[in-house]
Amino acid sequence: MTTEPSPRSPSGTREPSPPEDSTGTRAQRSPGDSGRLREARPTGHSPGPGTTPPPVLQVAGLRVRYGLGRRRRTALDGVSLDVARGETVGVIGETGSGKSTLARAILGLVRADAGTIAIGGEDVGGHNRRRWRALRRRGVVQYVFQDPLRSLDPDLTIEDSLTEPLLVQGVPRQEAAARARTFLDRVRLTEELLGRLPGELSGGQRQRVAVARALVTEPRLVILDEPVSALDSANRVQILEILKELRSDGVALVFISHDLGSVAGIADRIAVLHQGELVETGTARDVIQRPRHPYTRLLVSSAPTLHGAPAERAERAALRALLHV
Repeated sequence: MTTEPSPRSPSGTREPSPPEDSTGTRAQRSPGDSGRLREARPTGHSPGPGTTPPPVLQVAGLRVRYGLGRRRRTALDGVSLDVARGETVGVIGETGSGKSTLARAILGLVRADAGTIAIGGEDVGGHNRRRWRALRRRGVVQYVFQDPLRSLDPDLTIEDSLTEPLLVQGVPRQEAAARARTFLDRVRLTEELLGRLPGELSGGQRQRVAVARALVTEPRLVILDEPVSALDSANRVQILEILKELRSDGVALVFISHDLGSVAGIADRIAVLHQGELVETGTARDVIQRPRHPYTRLLVSSAPTLHGAPAERAERAALRALLHV
């Protein structure tokens, strides 16, 4: 199991991609029940005729290993994933599947053994600490934690927490304060909370402040690591509705979760991680209604909120047998 980063510090030969059909959707290969699936996604993110802008996030052939000698293990193996402007991609998987490692690698908190990572067309795989610090200060990529108390300084007021990243960028204090109020309103919180400390807010309010803090620098990419798993159902719905509204702003979102139901309600596409491998990727509708990999079928069959009732025990046991669990 990987650990989350501290909030205080921020091969084989590939087959050619299948051709697009008349609808602009890439066809999926059928490698068999247990084979790794390549990405199937709509390609209609171009703003119009002409050139298509590069994805906001491009991850290709990513491999991350931990430990030394005999204890060395692979956390991610050959993971490739693109996220377009205004697109939400849900990354689903159980504990230990590599979800948090993927987030840490994208943020430059874990060194990759192989593969490439590009954010906004900029190859960040070889960035040193100084270049990563400069990238983070520009606010190009932001991160939202599962527990907002880990990312909000308990001694700073909500206003100070929201204005801090802007002041680091050199934004005048008056403008920073105005933007803090604007983004607090966007997450459906009132200005009267600006003078409070994080410990004086409810869990749902703190998480919305964390989202506002991530958005205040107007990033191109936001990574959300289990952002609603610690919330009650009412607050969970509110956060998901706020995140849905970000699509119109062109923000690219990577929504990491173990809860397929939450991901299905917000994601354009879903990527399924199992034991460090990306075993299935497709539109949310295809992954949920026509899951192809045994692990994906097990996830869908175990989520009664998706189909009304969980699968029979015998069916789940058969799927686990295919996975050699």
